[in-house]
Amino acid sequence: MYAAQYEITLPADHDMRIIRERVAVGGHALDDRAGLGLKAYVIRERGVDGSPVNQYAPFYLWDDPGAMARFLVGGGGFQNIVRDFGRPSVRHWTGVACHAGPARGSVARAASRRLTALPADCDPDGTGLGLSALVEREAEDLRRLSRGAGVHSAALAVDPHHWQLVRFVLWADAAAPDEEATERYEVLHLSAPGLEELPEGRTW
Repeated sequence: MYAAQYEITLPADHDMRIIRERVAVGGHALDDRAGLGLKAYVIRERGVDGSPVNQYAPFYLWDDPGAMARFLVGGGGFQNIVRDFGRPSVRHWTGVACHAGPARGSVARAASRRLTALPADCDPDGTGLGLSALVEREAEDLRRLSRGAGVHSAALAVDPHHWQLVRFVLWADAAAPDEEATERYEVLHLSAPGLEELPEGRTW
């Protein structure tokens, strides 16, 4: 499992109805994309849920790295983003854990993201396993969180270049009740052709 996200930050006075219309018209294009677990078409609006910006920031969980490559550089869809907004940086993470929540059968209307930097000194006993222990604790926290009311799906992934964890949670409610979230989003559409093929629990 691979997680990916790009963030398109828009002017403060941007009419977000334009993005809403874009997703309403074209958001179903990946509803049957082979190799894709899910794509959450998420936005933040300036002044809503504490957001300082207007932003379009789709989040992906891919089952197949080849399908992800085709999407990004093989003419599989990302060219539309490049055409309309320029080429944004794409963050990507290797999957650590994924869980279905009790609201998996509901429509996901909100999402939360928490980015956590992994400290350089997380190996106090000098065994080299401090990082593993820290990530296992985070995976267990995700498992507990995923059992909460309103959780649709929850994922944890790691960026081993910048040593950063991302926790992404889809929620059935319009507001994401995640006290630790660093960002909260509205979900405009969820394409989930491979949702049931995503791993359940830790990926290793």
